[in-house]
Amino acid sequence: MDKVIERLGSFGIVPVVTADDEKKAQKLGQALCGGGLACAEITLRCGGALDVIREMGRTCPDMLVGAGTVLSIAQADAAVEAGAKFIVSPGLNPKVVKYCTENHIPVIPGTATPSEMELAMELGLDVVKFFPAQPMGGLAFIKAVAAPYTNLKFMPTGGLNPENVADYLKYDRILACGGSWIAPKKLIDADDFEQIRILAEEACRLVHSIRDQKED
Repeated sequence: MDKVIERLGSFGIVPVVTADDEKKAQKLGQALCGGGLACAEITLRCGGALDVIREMGRTCPDMLVGAGTVLSIAQADAAVEAGAKFIVSPGLNPKVVKYCTENHIPVIPGTATPSEMELAMELGLDVVKFFPAQPMGGLAFIKAVAAPYTNLKFMPTGGLNPENVADYLKYDRILACGGSWIAPKKLIDADDFEQIRILAEEACRLVHSIRDQKED
């Protein structure tokens, strides 16, 4: 579990993808990998998402592919069966978290309040999603609540974009940021995988530049 979370953190930005056509999974995966982001959170918002996870994992075996918008144990089980390596949810469902931790499935539940963050910690987690990040107060909110929770790291998602993501990445309590702008559905539907590669490359370059500055 820790190795998967650590690898997500190494990417810095995790593409959040809504896709339902398994025939496009390979090209999508290759575009993300080509841009330096060999990871994706495929949201279970549409009927073909599990097929996309399965096909992307089969055709791009080096990718770290997970499932997002997981709302139940049944969905978590189906996602793992399809090949998902991690689970992300918009909220914190204790039953889903317990199922995942008991079965050694990396899980990052959504939180928006200190109470939810404390519940996540009580369930044995040290990484939570912060969602929806921008509407809930953004980085300022994360910094405010991070102080008492010294062992907790965050994956903010919701409202992040190329203009504001750098501020999040500069904060050392951010594991990674969820980014839906990298592989938006309109580009997938248009088969514009080259533009997706470019966006992934730009995101990867931004992460490296910020981390290089921290090291200096």
